[in-house]
Amino acid sequence: MPRSEVDQLTLVNMVYQVNVQDAKTRLSELLARVERGEEITIARGGKPIARLLPLADPGARALGFAPGHLDDAFFEALSIEELAAWENPL
Repeated sequence: MPRSEVDQLTLVNMVYQVNVQDAKTRLSELLARVERGEEITIARGGKPIARLLPLADPGARALGFAPGHLDDAFFEALSIEELAAWENPL
């Protein structure tokens, strides 16, 4: 019987497949593997139906993403009437 060969890159990129019952039983373990960068395929009856894969790091968000500008009056204390309106809206 001939022996098939697989290069290292293919081995690294292979996706681990687990059936639904195994996934339910070993979810914490599977999530730990995903955190390490692995992809897990969940199958039902040998047919792939879903994938667990690591989320991309969203990175830092810049402030000031909303349009418009706040002037200094925005940060001033509210008057008694404005406070009353907030506390008793109707």
